Amino acid sequence: MSDTRLTFKEMCAQFDVTPRTLRYYEYIELLQPEREGRARHYTPREIARMKLIMRGRRWGFPLEDIRQFLLIYEEEGTKAQLQRWIDMASKQLLELEKQRDDINAAIRELGDSRSETLAQLKSKK
Repeated sequence: MSDTRLTFKEMCAQFDVTPRTLRYYEYIELLQPEREGRARHYTPREIARMKLIMRGRRWGFPLEDIRQFLLIYEEEGTKAQLQRWIDMASKQLLELEKQRDDINAAIRELGDSRSETLAQLKSKK
């Protein structure tokens, strides 16, 4: 990774997050930017962590799970982190599949209700 550092504003723009979100991620210790006075600078490490955070959020992981996952690397190393990732991904895949099934059922029910309502409307003419 290069030595590129991003400012607070650049980090918000690159990851399409609000300043409030970025500050919150710092508050809950997902990110730890370098500080120079009031200015924050995000190192390649923080940029990589943000990529993992954003990916985890897109996949529906709670922030606390993401925080714990990131801590494993620091405390136990890569192998432990990778094993934890397999466990987390397996669990989340099951959850997403359940959500998909629930959404498909809701779509079917809504479609059926709409069809029944249309049929009622037509029969009342």
